[in-house]
Amino acid sequence: MNVKIKNALISISDKENIIPLLRVLEKFNIKIISSGGTFSTIKKLGYKCTELSKYTGFKEMLDGRVKTLHPKVHAGILHDRQNRAHKNEMSKSNFPPIDLIVVNFYPFQNIVRKSKSAKNIIENIDIGGPTMVRAAAKNFNNVTIITNKNDYSDLVQELKKNKGKTSLKFREIMSSKAFGLTAYYDAMIANWFNNKLKIKFPERKTIFGRRLKKLRYGENPHQESSIYVNDYNDRELNFAQLHGKELSYNNYNDVFAALEVLDSLKNKAGTVVIKHANPCGVSESKDPLISFKNAYQCDPISAFGGVIACNYKINKKIAIEINKNFLEVIAAKKFDRDALEILKRKKNLRIIDISKFKFKSLSSIKNFDGSFLIQDKNTIILNKKRLKCVTKLKPSKKELDEIKFAFKICKYIKSNAIVICNNFSTIGIGAGQPSRLDSCKIAINKANKFQPKKIRNSIAASDAFFPFADGVKVLIKSGIKVIVQPGGSIKDKEIINLANKAKIKMLFTEVRHFNH
Repeated sequence: MNVKIKNALISISDKENIIPLLRVLEKFNIKIISSGGTFSTIKKLGYKCTELSKYTGFKEMLDGRVKTLHPKVHAGILHDRQNRAHKNEMSKSNFPPIDLIVVNFYPFQNIVRKSKSAKNIIENIDIGGPTMVRAAAKNFNNVTIITNKNDYSDLVQELKKNKGKTSLKFREIMSSKAFGLTAYYDAMIANWFNNKLKIKFPERKTIFGRRLKKLRYGENPHQESSIYVNDYNDRELNFAQLHGKELSYNNYNDVFAALEVLDSLKNKAGTVVIKHANPCGVSESKDPLISFKNAYQCDPISAFGGVIACNYKINKKIAIEINKNFLEVIAAKKFDRDALEILKRKKNLRIIDISKFKFKSLSSIKNFDGSFLIQDKNTIILNKKRLKCVTKLKPSKKELDEIKFAFKICKYIKSNAIVICNNFSTIGIGAGQPSRLDSCKIAINKANKFQPKKIRNSIAASDAFFPFADGVKVLIKSGIKVIVQPGGSIKDKEIINLANKAKIKMLFTEVRHFNH
């Protein structure tokens, strides 16, 4: 059923894109009601408009907290045009119908980003707007609700096509969007209160997101996908794509994994190589070029078609090195002009500037069939006080720093995880195996395959304790001289004795880094 629009109420914080809409409302003699800044804008643009207080006969009060909360407004929106009793009540009260509501809310998310004043933030919680939106969305059989400036053009086309009327399908679509907005808005506010009160796990957890864009497909071509952001964060994820094909679902997933590891590399030039969301090479060095080469060399076969993230600026020399390999994405903190010119020779290479990126998330979520698990992010930093040497041989100061590096990288590897490091670079990674022994064997095989000379006197880190001595035995046999692990196994005494007999160093962290 098409509904003729006679009266429209417009109340918007964002005045962008309003002129074409006002033009079509005028064309079809649709009367406009508005208030405050919206009223002033419409009048300045030269269009007829009735001020809300004149329409209701009631002045706004409480510093604008009460404006649209009036029976004439809400009865005009909510009454059922097919209900005779409703029509009689409206007639007796001399309340005309309101057929179109155009509303967007106070920019709560912007205020949260900019203001530290709780009073200011609370003042920017919109009440009248969401109330009108919910009312209009509920009564979609009779009322058209528009909540997004990007939908103005669709409304204009709808009115032109139907000669001042809107179709039921259009109103239903707009109603769905409206309820999505109010849910999103309320979730945003609820999360702000939870953060303010330091409530990690509220009784009802709301997760809010705005679709940034629809992606070509998901992990596989038969899966649809989109990427969402919440408006507490930057609208473009705080990083900018400078070149290359559009980022895919898998690209985003790998980039996020790379940035998470990179966030922990802060003291030196750090490079992270990611394949299928798993690190396959990580390195720190004073020299960015050495950092890049060492990270890539850890597993160059796995790195093929991977994602690389760097916490430094890419110069010409590094760009030449990058272009020797096939990569999907290179992300870095800015690029020299010469470097960009070289990298852009590969038309499909996605070049991402992450110079403005900052990690903000303090929790992780895993979904399953209508349920989800939430936990704190694993942000623990291993300091020297937590490290307990359990063998006769003790590590040097340099070894202690490398031990911390190796165990830190372990945190980001899928469990069971074994990381072998030499000179602040991974040389072998065993990831995601149900058996810790298998992870040990994989890490050793990788190191022997690509950098066999470096495995001697290297450091091995395990994300959890060794349930048996078998994994430790193969590590010792390979030439490992230092092992760092959480400890806590019933076999600890046997394993420590084994380490002492082999004259290697072993340290316990009492911290586990499971990453399933």
